[in-house]
Order: sequence, then structure tokens, then C-alpha cells
Amino acid sequence: MSEGTFYNWRAKFGGMTVSEAKRLKALEDENAKLWKLLAEQMLDLAAMKELVSTKG
Repeated sequence: MSEGTFYNWRAKFGGMTVSEAKRLKALEDENAKLWKLLAEQMLDLAAMKELVSTKG
């Protein structure tokens, strides 16, 4: 492990307990899933708008 990696890790997790770090990881995972869902919904909306505009 490089020193840079260690210091980045320490800056992020340094003062946390194990349970806090696990909770942070769970929240980050949930946030990533929500962003993915949002992106998919935005693509669907754009496709539907395109479909409506070409029909009208």
C-alpha cells in the first residue's frame, strides 16, 4: 500500500469506529444505486419525449 493510499484512507476513516465505517459503506452503496436509478429514469424520460416529439 502506498503512503498516499494510506493517508487518503486515514483521512476518510481515521476517527471512525468499525460500525460507523460499515454504515458509511452501506450509505455509499445505497447512494450509488439511487444515482443509477435516477440516470435510468432520466434516459427513459428523454426517450419518451423524443418519441412524443416525432409523433406530433
